[in-house]
Amino acid sequence: MERVYKVYAINNGTVIDHIPTPLALKVVEILGLGNKGILTIGVGFQSKRLPGGKDILKIENRILLKSETDIIALIAPEATINIIQDGKVTKKRIISIPHEIHGVMQCPNPNCATNKLGAHSHFKVEDLEQMTYRCEYCERVTTIIPENLTSPE
Repeated sequence: MERVYKVYAINNGTVIDHIPTPLALKVVEILGLGNKGILTIGVGFQSKRLPGGKDILKIENRILLKSETDIIALIAPEATINIIQDGKVTKKRIISIPHEIHGVMQCPNPNCATNKLGAHSHFKVEDLEQMTYRCEYCERVTTIIPENLTSPE
């Protein structure tokens, strides 16, 4: 039986696969990809690797840098990155949890300088296993909550 493709192939760009459903739109937001080229988003595909289903994101004519895609590990640590050139996968990239986060996470402390004075957010990893980060301004330790992630400043 021939496989039917539900999301069409791209000739050049980046494919982000194995995003847990329903986080594809959050990935678009934290990468700041809105209104910046052609995106194809597939939501709710069956996956052997992710029992709750997976989403797929295809970014045409743009190769994302490793520093850009590593931020995805905050909400989708199982995600894989495929670089497509001339219709073929030329590189498969595994994402890594970033040791520092700049501008994509809000501090949960309402009295933090990032919330009161508009300072750019900056967190450093506190515990990689627990995925906790410490705010560089108020020193509050927090876990990654998708709702606290925003587009880059």
